[in-house]
Amino acid sequence: MLAVHHVNAVLVIAACFVAGILALVARRRGAGRGITHAISLAQTLVVAQLLFGLILLAQHRRAHDRLHYAYGIFALLAVFAPFLYAPADPRARLLWFAVALLLAGVLGIRAYTTAT
Repeated sequence: MLAVHHVNAVLVIAACFVAGILALVARRRGAGRGITHAISLAQTLVVAQLLFGLILLAQHRRAHDRLHYAYGIFALLAVFAPFLYAPADPRARLLWFAVALLLAGVLGIRAYTTAT
């Protein structure tokens, strides 16, 4: 399960950066299906990563640094914050999602470095 957690961490980081950059680029013309799917994929991978981490905790496999848990939780909160706080304007909303995904990618990198 630890290997799955590590592989998914790399996928989370990549998906968050790709979706965030795509959302920034598409902000001028609006989000299409591809952008929406990329954002959804990144969010799903973040949730899956948290669930894999909880399974590892249930198996009594803990991270070396407690900050690892904080970065994981902050990444999850960052990914879902635009649903609560983003304005109704589609372009501004897309900017919120882009920034949140880029922040989640940075937090994912930080969480990955505290795990080893």
